[in-house]
Amino acid sequence: MTDKPIIPDAALDRLWRTARSFDDYTAQPVTDAELRALYDLAKWGPTTANSQPQRVVFIRSAEVKEKLSPALSSQNKKKALSAPVVAILAYDMRFFEHLPKLFHNPAARSWYETTPEAIRTTALRNATLQGAYLMLAARAVGLDCGPMSGFKNDVVDAAFFPDGRFKSNFLCCLGHGDPSTLPKQDYRFGFDEVCTIL
Repeated sequence: MTDKPIIPDAALDRLWRTARSFDDYTAQPVTDAELRALYDLAKWGPTTANSQPQRVVFIRSAEVKEKLSPALSSQNKKKALSAPVVAILAYDMRFFEHLPKLFHNPAARSWYETTPEAIRTTALRNATLQGAYLMLAARAVGLDCGPMSGFKNDVVDAAFFPDGRFKSNFLCCLGHGDPSTLPKQDYRFGFDEVCTIL
């Protein structure tokens, strides 16, 4: 037994068991306060040496969504353009420059300021973790998510990160999902199908 409190079932349902990925959203807007609240939760998720390489661009205006539009697959274009917010989840290829402020060991910068491929691997891995934290944080503050990988990264990067320092990872629509358009929930593997205890 543990002395730590157990998260209530209603919260676990909201975060995990009944949460869905949405393609369609209601007209209810997403506020600046909600975006700040979800970031202020997501930032506490662990990353290697507290490196926090994720960078986020929240797109709300129709004008900026049109700038994103050429990068999107035909299936994702409708979803992105109609969502209240589309987040570009990117990673900083010079994340290690911040390590003296972020991590207690002053040698940490030298561990990660290495080859471009090692830098990219560390940045991408940890920013992807941070993307998952962000989606859970969005659910926790009452928003729904629609993550997307059907887009041209190079087109997004040219339009939004032309200096090459940030690289797009994936996109995520944010809003209040319309449950009337959801398909039946897909199957999830059971423990014995994919887990081994040695």
